[in-house]
Amino acid sequence: MKLSREEIIKSMTEWEKAWNNHDIDGVMSLFHKDIFFQHWHGAKVQGYDALHQAWAPWFKNHGGFRFTTEDLFVDEVEQKVLYRWYFDWTSMEKGYEGKPERRRGVDVIHFKDGKIIEKLTYSKTTVEIDGKRVKLCPSGK
Repeated sequence: MKLSREEIIKSMTEWEKAWNNHDIDGVMSLFHKDIFFQHWHGAKVQGYDALHQAWAPWFKNHGGFRFTTEDLFVDEVEQKVLYRWYFDWTSMEKGYEGKPERRRGVDVIHFKDGKIIEKLTYSKTTVEIDGKRVKLCPSGK
């Protein structure tokens, strides 16, 4: 099953809404059972159940975050999306804990059978914290 360009855009809009509602089940509903996810720091997760298990504590402990679409490039033929976003939340970076943070990044997303089969996340190595540009610390150190 291939999605039309409009269906892909609608899916991505619903997906971002689920993220911003902190609704893990809504987010997960768009993933294929064989989802492959790679986090911006390199961690990899394969499979729906494994990803749900990996993300559940994060959703439980990190309310208040918000994704905003900066750009969305859709390739209907290849069933691929380039999702450029920014992410606002309370910083966990050492020395900046509790301050407002904005992170920018890109997700490369592949669809299969109408679901997201692959999500590769890339993030800038600097973030804005409390209005200042800050270089990310490796592993939060």
